[in-house]
Amino acid sequence: MKTFDFSTDIPILGKAKITSPLNRHTKSGEPVKRFVSDKSRIIVDVQIDHLNPNHAEILSFEQAGPREKIYFDPSKLKCIIATCGGLCPGLNDIIRSIVLELHYIYNVKLIYGIKHGLQGFIPDFEHEVIDLNPGSVYGIQDTGGSILGSSRGAQDIGMIVDCLERMNAGILFMVGGDGTLMAAKKIAEEIENRNLKISIIGIPKTIDNDIYLVSRSFGFDTAVDVATLAIKGAHNEAVAYPNGIGLIKLMGRHSGFLAATAALAQQDANFVLIPEVDICLYGKKGFLQAIENRILHRKHAVIIVAEGAGQNLFDDQEKKEFDPSGNVVFHDIGLFLKEKISQWFMAKNIPISLKYIDPSYIIRSLPANANDSVFCGFLGRDAVHAGMAGKTKLLISFWNNHYVHVPMDASTGKRKKMDPHGRLWQSVLEATGQDAFFTD
Repeated sequence: MKTFDFSTDIPILGKAKITSPLNRHTKSGEPVKRFVSDKSRIIVDVQIDHLNPNHAEILSFEQAGPREKIYFDPSKLKCIIATCGGLCPGLNDIIRSIVLELHYIYNVKLIYGIKHGLQGFIPDFEHEVIDLNPGSVYGIQDTGGSILGSSRGAQDIGMIVDCLERMNAGILFMVGGDGTLMAAKKIAEEIENRNLKISIIGIPKTIDNDIYLVSRSFGFDTAVDVATLAIKGAHNEAVAYPNGIGLIKLMGRHSGFLAATAALAQQDANFVLIPEVDICLYGKKGFLQAIENRILHRKHAVIIVAEGAGQNLFDDQEKKEFDPSGNVVFHDIGLFLKEKISQWFMAKNIPISLKYIDPSYIIRSLPANANDSVFCGFLGRDAVHAGMAGKTKLLISFWNNHYVHVPMDASTGKRKKMDPHGRLWQSVLEATGQDAFFTD
């Protein structure tokens, strides 16, 4: 059984004493089945050691969902929503879900959107605040991007909390990736230092699906859908020409979940390269020789590479640059491989037809597909339930087929990676057969 070094306790602003408005939606005489107790738990690791007699010590997450008693008075509550970091399919679905749940179910009328992420809290940027209501979010689930916009880069935490105080905010919903969740954690800590009663609820967002203690993030399903279209196109191009090679670069800075899942969804790829497994370029068992073996054997090849793969191939790994969000700026492995593959076959006097495809920004800005849209609805509603109950400093996670509350302290600063010895990667190796071409 795995061991975990974090607590799953969820901080609260105070005792929840107000009867939830959701009681109005329960018919007279009908059992109250809708509410979730704080004692309802979802175990963290499903592989329980059957030899452990003390099951009470098994680590578990608090189950998400509506509580019978809430902390905030809806008639006096002001809620804020901010989307941060890169664009992702489903952002507008999340915004819409939060607004509709607050407005129709909890009767919260004061809901505001902060424009352009954390910048919107800082007076110097002069970004407007948007009034959010059912009318303003009508139909936004059919559009890509975020109606609130976004931005990258850190902002002064004290000034952000100053803004929340001036606005008399009760709940702040922050939608973003690991950098955003780290900022949310710092905001929550500053709020604690000031003894304020403001709830901070995080909704994890990443196409890479690499947030720790989150088994699935919204936008990932849509990204796999679109990535399979790119793979189909690359495959069609490759088989149409003698010695055709299709090279697709997909998102995945630190984790290869998208590349691996898309490869399994389409099964036209012959090679998948991920950040978790270093690439050896040259030699009898190197990647370039493997492509040559494939071309000589089958006359075409399709390659998927995650954007964070192969960084070990670059000479200046120690001279790291960072973007405004503090992320390491990676070398462009797609263009690098395109050049190296072309050089390799030119030196061998083997003519090839190489097509390079990078659908990253198309994927990021698209509307969510049906599955992601439904998923976003659950995340948004459970974020509202958690905030209304006075819970704080948590993120809404999907874990072991349940929606749960994960403490920010347990998740932020860590990253989920694919196990090179796990079933997902082993399935990719079986589906592509790529190991067969790494031969002497």
